[in-house]
This record gives sequence, C-alpha cells and structure tokens, in this order.
Amino acid sequence: MIRRIDIENGRLCNAVVHGNTVYLAGQVPEDGIAGAEAQTASVLREIDAMLAKAGTDKRHILSALVVLADIRDAPAMNRAWDAWVDKDHPPARATIEGKLVVPEWTVEIIVTAALPASG
Repeated sequence: MIRRIDIENGRLCNAVVHGNTVYLAGQVPEDGIAGAEAQTASVLREIDAMLAKAGTDKRHILSALVVLADIRDAPAMNRAWDAWVDKDHPPARATIEGKLVVPEWTVEIIVTAALPASG
C-alpha cells in the first residue's frame, strides 16, 4: 500500500509512505527567513513535522541529501544540522551545491526514513 501525505496541486506530495519507508520531497525554508543557518533550522522543523505526519521521527532517518545554493553556506547549515541531529542516530548524508527554484532559498533537504518497528 502507498500512502501520500500533503498532496500539493496534484503536482507532488510532501511525503510518500511505502511499506516501512518514508520518502520526503525536498523541504524548503519558510518565506522571509534570511541566512543559511536560519533557513536550515526552518527546513529541519518542517522535516520533523512531515516525519511526524508519516509516523516516524528523525531518529529513523536513513539518508539525507542537503542541497545548498552556495556550498560556502555549509558551515552555517552544519551549525543548524548539528544542533538538530540525533547524535546517537545520525543518517547517511551528502551535501551538494545546486540551483534552487526560488533564488532566496539557500537550502533544500530531502530525506528517506524508516517507520519504527511496532510492538
């Protein structure tokens, strides 16, 4: 069974649950937030919310792909990431530079997570 969460305009949904795996679409910052560290913190809050809707949390993230509009923002992004990530359950992660859809965005993060084992 496939469960889709938060379908947007029929173009995409913010999360898909298939079996015991949760796939999040790229999460982006709230409008009007400036700076890579603040934008990353905003994205991480959205990831927390989407994972909760799917029935899991950041301890169950398997992998993360961080896309930065400017790779020089990596230290700022890492400050927010390091404050957020569960140190006992860090995911596999890659960070790349890429052009984002909205020029004001500095970061987009895509994650895949597992659903916790029941019982």
